[in-house]
Amino acid sequence: MSSSYNVGDLVAEFLSLCGVTTAFGIVSVHNIPTLDGIGRRNAIRFVMTRGELGASHMADGYARATDGLGVVITSTGPGSANAVAGLVEAEFAGSAVLHITGQTPTKFVDRGTGSVHDVKDQLGTMAASGKAAFRVRSAQQALGTLMKAASLALTPPRGPVTVEVPIDIQRTPIERPALFDRFHLPVGLPIAPDAADLDELAERVAKAKRPMLWLGNGAKGARDGALALLDLGFGAVSSWNGRGTVPEDHPMNIGGLNGNGAPEVQAFYDQCDLMLVVGSRLRGHETSEFSVKLPANLIQVDIDPEANGRTYPSAWFMVGDSAATLSGLASRLKGKWQAGAGYRDEFVAMKAAAQAAFKATLGPYATFADQLRAVMPADAVFVRDITLNNSTWGNRVFPILDPKTNIYPIGAGIGVGLHLGIGAALGANGRKTVMMSGDGGFFLNMTELWTAAQERPDLVMVVMNDRGYGVIKHIQDSLYGGRRFYGDLLTPDLQQLAALAGVPSFKVTDGEKFGATVAQALAVPGPTLVEVDMTAIGAFPPYAPYDKKMG
Repeated sequence: MSSSYNVGDLVAEFLSLCGVTTAFGIVSVHNIPTLDGIGRRNAIRFVMTRGELGASHMADGYARATDGLGVVITSTGPGSANAVAGLVEAEFAGSAVLHITGQTPTKFVDRGTGSVHDVKDQLGTMAASGKAAFRVRSAQQALGTLMKAASLALTPPRGPVTVEVPIDIQRTPIERPALFDRFHLPVGLPIAPDAADLDELAERVAKAKRPMLWLGNGAKGARDGALALLDLGFGAVSSWNGRGTVPEDHPMNIGGLNGNGAPEVQAFYDQCDLMLVVGSRLRGHETSEFSVKLPANLIQVDIDPEANGRTYPSAWFMVGDSAATLSGLASRLKGKWQAGAGYRDEFVAMKAAAQAAFKATLGPYATFADQLRAVMPADAVFVRDITLNNSTWGNRVFPILDPKTNIYPIGAGIGVGLHLGIGAALGANGRKTVMMSGDGGFFLNMTELWTAAQERPDLVMVVMNDRGYGVIKHIQDSLYGGRRFYGDLLTPDLQQLAALAGVPSFKVTDGEKFGATVAQALAVPGPTLVEVDMTAIGAFPPYAPYDKKMG
């Protein structure tokens, strides 16, 4: 047996054969053999992040922007623990992320011997943080375990999967697998809808005259079927993670303005006789903890049988792949069904009124969505952090045209926008990326600014600077009598920080110049930073439900 090829080499070659061209992480004592294999082959761009937290979120952003496999490589114990937040967010988002981590030598695993980086039940922690976790238990099992993990990550519903490779196994000499000469990664096929279920679905829909289509993350691959239904007369809304399935400049799609904080939309739901929900959990975050009233005749389609009745009760539920289901439904309805008289015109008028009314609540930021859309290329990726501007116009009225351009923290964790933005920009394949963050979120993980400076992605970092946690202050004003404890931050000057990192920067002090300034930054190759001075532009108005005093 040749000693020049070991399990670390096998991992490196496996990733390349899966089509991986970029991976994220930090070199450490328990992953050197794998990273040595990657480095010697020079087929994968390894992005050296400043922390495993950033690496895991970057792999998530990369997976979303490419609709492929994101890879993060960490060390054992503290290193893998640092990656947990990114894995949790990838699980929220349904991102195919493969996390490869080390482990102490097999003779010490799970024995609590105090070896370097040894922690209690690392495998259990990783399993709880994502879709699944596996341990390679011998050199001969390495390939099979990796194939199972990557396939599971890519099989809908997608999610993050961890593989532990103990350090002694990484070093173990092994013959190069003959399978690599004809390698194909098996990925589970979509669940085809039952023909009888499709027939019944068509019968139920045919009775409606004012139907709505709610598109979630699980419907991102169903554009053709969804468009066909809109052509027949459906109106559409999206979960915030399902946006862009149908381009939001389509007159029959109101996108992310799906009811919460939009009374015009909620009033329109009252006049609808059917809502077809496809690939969505109808999350409490977007429905104001399920207080948004949806049509009682709610039909749900999902590949996960456990989605039935998880949040809103379903009048009828069917299991099936979203793309096949919507295409099958549209073909059954074509030429046999049409929406009620005047429904299209009413929907278009409602969309215009609802968007105008929502923008009118934004004070000096009312034009920001339109300004940004006007200067961003149609295929540019729009990444956001949790910040006032995203919770309002970013999630709800900025037009998203493709699901791969819509990236934000589904789990609502602050501070991950920069990481998601770097990962997305590195996977954008020539497209521009704009990342919008608040100052609180940006400074939480600003060390990754140096990753951007080193890797030089085409990334515009827009930082909305209100010198504190603006969302928290609105909550405190609404629910806690205006007692604003612990919301103000001492932070470095953003222009000086950008200069220190060698990143060109711009500053907006006039709200009407927001778009033009971002356009200047977009014209510069590589990373740039745009600071929006919100104290100069004006206070951001509270948004629903925090626009009323409740305590």
